[in-house]
Amino acid sequence: MKKEPCSKCWLLRLPGMKLKKQVTVCGAAIFCVAVFSLYLMLDKVQHDPPRRQTGGNFPRSQISVLQNRIEQLEQLLEENHEIISHIKDSVLELTANADGQPILLPYHIPNGTWVMPPDPRPSFYSVSPQDCQFSMANKRQKPDLQMLDVYSQLPFDNVDGGVWKQGFDITYDPKEWDNEPLQVFVVPHSHNDPGWIKTFDKYYYDQTQHILNNMVVKLHEDPRRKFIWSEISFFSKWWDNINSQKRAAVRRLVASGQLEMTTGGWVMPDEANTHYFAMIDQMIEGHQWLKKNIDVIPRSGWAVDPFGHSSTMPYILRLSNITSMLIQRVHYSIKKHFAATQSLEFMWRQTWDPDSSTDIFCHMMPFYSYDVPHTCGPDPKICCQFDFRRLPGGRINCPWKVPPRAITDSNVAERANILLDQYKKKSKLFRSKVVLVPLGDDFRYDKIQEWDAQFLNYQKLFDYMNSHPELHVQAQFGTLSDYFDAMYKRMGVSPVMKPPDFPVVSGDFFSYADREDHYWTGYYTSRPFYKSMDRVIESHLRGAEILYSLAINHARKAGMESKYPLSDYALLTDARRNLGLFQHHDAITGTAKEAVVIDYGVRLLHSLMNVKRIIINAAHYLVVADKEKYHYDHSVPFFSTDESRLTQESLPEKTVIKLTTSPRYVLVFNPVEQNRLCVVSVLVNTYNVRVLTEDGQPVAAQLSPVWQSVTDTNPDIFQVSFTVRLPSLGLSIFQLYASIDTHTTLKSSVHLYLHSRQLTVKKQDVFPVKVFESNVDDFYIENQYMQVWFSGSTGLLKSIKMAGEEQEQKINMQFLIYGTRTSKDKSGAYLFLPEGEAKPYTPKDPPVVRVTEGPFFSEVTCQYQHVQQVMRLYNLPGTEGLSLDISSLIDIRDHVNKEIAMRISTDIQSGDTFFTDLNGFQIQPRRFFKKLPLQANFYPMPTMAYIQDEQNRLTLHTAQALGVSSLKNGELEVILDRRLMQDDNRGLGQGLKDNKRLCSRFRILMEKRSAGNKSQVNQSVSFPSLLSHMTSMHLNHDPLVMAVTNEKGPVLKSFQPVSATLPCDFHILNLRTLQDEDDGLPSPDMALILHRKGFDCGLEAKNLGFNCTTSQGKLSLGGLFLGLDIGTVQPTSLTLMYSLASTSNNSDFTVRMDPMEISTYRLRFS
Repeated sequence: MKKEPCSKCWLLRLPGMKLKKQVTVCGAAIFCVAVFSLYLMLDKVQHDPPRRQTGGNFPRSQISVLQNRIEQLEQLLEENHEIISHIKDSVLELTANADGQPILLPYHIPNGTWVMPPDPRPSFYSVSPQDCQFSMANKRQKPDLQMLDVYSQLPFDNVDGGVWKQGFDITYDPKEWDNEPLQVFVVPHSHNDPGWIKTFDKYYYDQTQHILNNMVVKLHEDPRRKFIWSEISFFSKWWDNINSQKRAAVRRLVASGQLEMTTGGWVMPDEANTHYFAMIDQMIEGHQWLKKNIDVIPRSGWAVDPFGHSSTMPYILRLSNITSMLIQRVHYSIKKHFAATQSLEFMWRQTWDPDSSTDIFCHMMPFYSYDVPHTCGPDPKICCQFDFRRLPGGRINCPWKVPPRAITDSNVAERANILLDQYKKKSKLFRSKVVLVPLGDDFRYDKIQEWDAQFLNYQKLFDYMNSHPELHVQAQFGTLSDYFDAMYKRMGVSPVMKPPDFPVVSGDFFSYADREDHYWTGYYTSRPFYKSMDRVIESHLRGAEILYSLAINHARKAGMESKYPLSDYALLTDARRNLGLFQHHDAITGTAKEAVVIDYGVRLLHSLMNVKRIIINAAHYLVVADKEKYHYDHSVPFFSTDESRLTQESLPEKTVIKLTTSPRYVLVFNPVEQNRLCVVSVLVNTYNVRVLTEDGQPVAAQLSPVWQSVTDTNPDIFQVSFTVRLPSLGLSIFQLYASIDTHTTLKSSVHLYLHSRQLTVKKQDVFPVKVFESNVDDFYIENQYMQVWFSGSTGLLKSIKMAGEEQEQKINMQFLIYGTRTSKDKSGAYLFLPEGEAKPYTPKDPPVVRVTEGPFFSEVTCQYQHVQQVMRLYNLPGTEGLSLDISSLIDIRDHVNKEIAMRISTDIQSGDTFFTDLNGFQIQPRRFFKKLPLQANFYPMPTMAYIQDEQNRLTLHTAQALGVSSLKNGELEVILDRRLMQDDNRGLGQGLKDNKRLCSRFRILMEKRSAGNKSQVNQSVSFPSLLSHMTSMHLNHDPLVMAVTNEKGPVLKSFQPVSATLPCDFHILNLRTLQDEDDGLPSPDMALILHRKGFDCGLEAKNLGFNCTTSQGKLSLGGLFLGLDIGTVQPTSLTLMYSLASTSNNSDFTVRMDPMEISTYRLRFS
């Protein structure tokens, strides 16, 4: 968009100056504009880019060029006339609003462009040089194994290893244990999925409750018996259904060490698609439950079933004071390599860690699965014979056709020696002479007979081994921590310490393959509708937590606690638990049966409605000006929400606000901890609409049509969009009413390109709609930062030209289709097995393209048969205007065995390197490997992926987790949805046929590297810029709009909770009210969870148009929360199980954090 000279006249606000003087100044300004504009005309004629023309590019003959310049000169004179008339209008507006703030009025110039007057308030970007050191630090200790390097070195050749098919033959010297006997810990476990083939409740009633009931009885029979449990979601449900005697027995079993709670999260979460907010939230929910009910603190992590492992998880565990962890599903070639080098046990370190403070001890299981045939040693045929649930006569048997035999006095010697041989072979893969042997599988130990069969037969084997010193073995049942403790003791170190000579590993364990070329990369996208819904609920839950905590504390301080709906806390707890349940590795992954998916969806929708209710109730209390007038009515919510969902499988529908001549009050909540300038859009029932601020000042608004089909506008509903400047975490009030206001309510114009399709267009007189039967010429929309070009034939993105740049950047967008193989193994919920490279998406009709232009945003909508792509450019300074907003409405319910992808092709020389985030927390560099099949090169993308070279970085931000890759230099490709007709043989027994209409949201951010900052392009550590972090926050946390339901309510006043915007590298992950000793009631304590983000300073940050400062990791909590005084603050472990320092009564407590650090504080207001 062109910058106009002297246009600050629009916002002249001179303190103490009388109105006539202001008018005089603006009159002088008119003269200034006129002269200066004419002065610049010839220069503009020289440099102006070619305008949109229906006839394409200008001819290059000299006459044409001359003619064209004359036309441009005429056009500029016309523009100048428009500018002057606009200033006249603004002077009149100034006169009308003499007592208030003048308003930002965008104006239209004849070439079709809207111009935003510059904001007189200065924007500043102040980042201390010390805060830039972290991303540039080269002092990081190099790990022994960096996973990206391991991938580069391995051949991935899948050689047949004999009995251990994916490994190698293991031999040992029989005398090896003569001086130091082998110590064996057999760890009985039962893996309980909180939903997969059956729903959570059905599993509980059919199996889980019996497993836990039997556990209490059977462990009590013999103190040598042990058991571990992980999923607190199931355990808490069982606890609610047992009597006090049984509870006491459980506490005794835990205290004696017979029963260990491992990890202790609400679920065993997926690690690919989950966001770190929800990963931490479900961990806190589980740990707080354990502390309150059993008074136990988990020590060891157990993750046997997530399909690949993220390096975010060890960091979360480490912050929760868990000292050791176990993982299982890792690519078979990686397992083989780690086994061959005795690296299966290692210290797992964060790639960004400058020292070793994030190290956690990790044990990687070496074999194919966590079931009994693959845990005693390398030979599954033998190990299966020691799974005594498979004794002849039972329901399951051994596929290797040799059944187990019950242990008797006559066969114990032979059986013990066969089993011991496996234990010794397994031990050779590790550095210590302590071996871990899990004993269990999915939903095991649900019958008394299995408890007896496993425990009695194994005890006979152990008794025999332990009573024969010549075997040099000590074998016993143990918990996971028993194993780790014994291993640390043998190695002569305490937990957390690195055992001598053990390797340090950094990186992650994606993507996972369990055999052949069967890569589990399909589930990164499977059922994207629910992946999107998950993130909507996360944002709402976080907003509800923060507003609830503020409201309840303000109510306490005012002595109004008894009038506040405390019952909301039970709804909050329920929402935490339903969101936690969905983080399970068969839920958010999209890998459960259809009926189970519906159950998850119903729970999520129920909780979304509840958290909206909590937000409404908290906002109601906080914005009532006179708290004495506050009255909570359960039957009538004070506000209505901006959108609603009819069912768990529906997309949200916006609420229409009915306007009259009386003001309708609308509240806007900013869930972000920084001040924010953005556009808020609402639907109203009239095109005669006026928007005012809380104190009655007019606000400029954009009025746009609402389309009910490709070519029909809705005659009764209109979209009104207005810019708002929202304070950090604040609640701002606006007024809307029906009133004719041609001056501040500005209409969008629409161009509709039918591409020769015979369609009838129903237009309204309200909006200028031009219909073109055909168009092949490229066109653009623009703002002050960029000009975005689109293809005339496809309507899709083609290139972006940044302001001040000579060269435009190619950013070509296209849709593609992947088929699946024709052979026996086909793609399914887990696996991506494409038939080859993607083919272009070829719809039966060309697209209908709609170009809407207005003062605050312009957008291009392409309507294809299966995709509606909306690409919107905000005409605002700051974060919103610096990226291109994209919504993809996808519907592939008529496809058979197809996956739809979006590819972005650019000029960026990224080579084979690209970057994806892990859990929205950190960035992991990736490489495209030709030696691997296409599907192996896809990775999870929960929030962003980028490609870069020495000059530029292009980031694709996403509001939902999807699978991503860069298959060629300069490309990024995202799988948007998958419809697959068959099971992929991983136990689900179904394909993916329950597709929904879904809307995926993205932002494309183009950034330029600043001079002298080219060195970090391909390091093993990478960070987003601060602008990129802010863009991601804005995309994932929309402002929440609520309209007052009753027009005759009390007087409202905007609410600003914090005294200042936070440093822009600080993020309030949560402000979570903790539970009181009494069930279902809030305590006065809160968990304040902060994250200081790591960022790359090497990307240009000129004229960003928003305020950003950093503070070297310091944040003063004293005085931060307006109207509330800090009583006590205590630093704790992440899940509040440990105190890290004594409680401080210092009301001016200052937080100090390192980049990337997440810290929790137990907070109480006085």
